[in-house]
Amino acid sequence: MAVLPGSTHNPEKPVPGAGAPPTVGSILDAIRNDIITLRLMPGKRVSENELARHFGTSRTPVREALLLLVDQGLVEVWPQRGTFIMPISLAAVQRARFVRNAVEVAVFKRAAEEGLAASITDELDAIIAMQEGSKDSPENFTIADDAFHRTVANGIRMGDIWSLLEREKAQFDRLRFLSLPNVTPVELLIEQHKAMLSAVKRRDPIAAEAAVHVHLSEVLKVTEHLAQRYSDLIVNDL
Repeated sequence: MAVLPGSTHNPEKPVPGAGAPPTVGSILDAIRNDIITLRLMPGKRVSENELARHFGTSRTPVREALLLLVDQGLVEVWPQRGTFIMPISLAAVQRARFVRNAVEVAVFKRAAEEGLAASITDELDAIIAMQEGSKDSPENFTIADDAFHRTVANGIRMGDIWSLLEREKAQFDRLRFLSLPNVTPVELLIEQHKAMLSAVKRRDPIAAEAAVHVHLSEVLKVTEHLAQRYSDLIVNDL
């Protein structure tokens, strides 16, 4: 099984692009995923040479991927010292939550106003069932969580909006991942998804908006606790 150099966990999945020459995009996605899921912990030093060997490529695409991660606030480069995984920024988490809240409220309100096709609501019900079966796996649970929100956006023909959110929500996702499952009960998040979907099915945009606000504020409720508990991973730059 492939595991990035310096990871704390061996993921049960192949490297993106396995069997083909790795692209900057596939390298970026693999490293970014390990940062978000905390396999690469804040403060961890990463080596271009080790990553190049891992991906079976030269240092050039690795360096380009790392520079993109610098732009996203996930990696920092110190001359003469090396490349390190950035700590979780509470200011960036707050910005991400603001952007995501604005977008998701608009998405769910429109879904409630226009209604969703039966095939979409069936898919959303199936995703919730997947979450209920993934309570012991924070990564699988988070994948299903994102799929729920992305599917609603797809249902109103706004799927591209989710791609725009990916960059902004990286820090938010790291904090969210850190909170699962011991700080934020997954059962609560599942019930919130059910409430959001129920509001959409009832064609009640006011209830849908309220449910989204409740759902996206969940991580922020435990931010202070997480910042104190994981002061070596989180920087309070508010």
